[in-house]
Amino acid sequence: MLRFFGPFIAPIVGLGFLLALAWGFLSTPREAETESVSQVFHLKPKEAAFSFNGPLGRYDRQQLQRGFQVYQEVCSACHAMKLVAFRDLTQIGFTVPEVKAIAKQWKTEVPSINDKTGEPATRKALPSDYFPSPFANEVAARAANNNALPPDMSLLAKAREDGPAYIHSLLTGYRDQPPELLKQFPDAKTPTGLYYNPYFANLNLAMPPPLVADGQVSYADGTKASVDQMARDVSAFLMWAAEPKLENRHRTGVAITIFLLIATGLAYGAYRNIWHGKKH
Repeated sequence: MLRFFGPFIAPIVGLGFLLALAWGFLSTPREAETESVSQVFHLKPKEAAFSFNGPLGRYDRQQLQRGFQVYQEVCSACHAMKLVAFRDLTQIGFTVPEVKAIAKQWKTEVPSINDKTGEPATRKALPSDYFPSPFANEVAARAANNNALPPDMSLLAKAREDGPAYIHSLLTGYRDQPPELLKQFPDAKTPTGLYYNPYFANLNLAMPPPLVADGQVSYADGTKASVDQMARDVSAFLMWAAEPKLENRHRTGVAITIFLLIATGLAYGAYRNIWHGKKH
């Protein structure tokens, strides 16, 4: 019996494996479709020129101050920056009195303790305080944002691939779903409460467009506050927040490169001097 059926065992096992594999693919059409939608319509960040790009790049202090203004007036309503202190703003050109005024006038007070009763309390921020969260806790943050948790922005520019270019593209990328998407994937309509943005990984974003019109922020230096300009400025500010020592790193890299070039030249000169006229 085994001798008779033996030649057929391997093909039967192989056929069973192929059927199981086909069933696995056919039983998860929703996941495959979602992946295909993202692959087809997801866009890479737009190229954006920033003054800090490249090995010799430096921050534009005026742009950083404008970017802070956008964060203060728009983004801080939902996003905290728990790793940035008010006194750090002196690094981008604000004076000490200006920093004190910014901290004192911040819309969210800092959690504290009443020194007389020991009960929880709040107080005005000081320059030594970090930017306070606009929400008391994660539950409150989700309750105010349709169960979505706004990420902390302290390291956002380093945590996302392409950093500032990605943030700039995301802020300026909100749009209606293209007709060809719904024609090709009828079940991929953006759910209620989400917003279509092709620069976001899965195309649908819980955050509504934060920059909705030109002139939404009035810049103190007179720069025209277009949506694109505001997005660029806040992207630059978030890059500084994530990497405030970038300029020092660039200077160190240049100095080391010059040192290595000089050392290489001296070593080559010494080699030629020692072995000059000697036969190998």
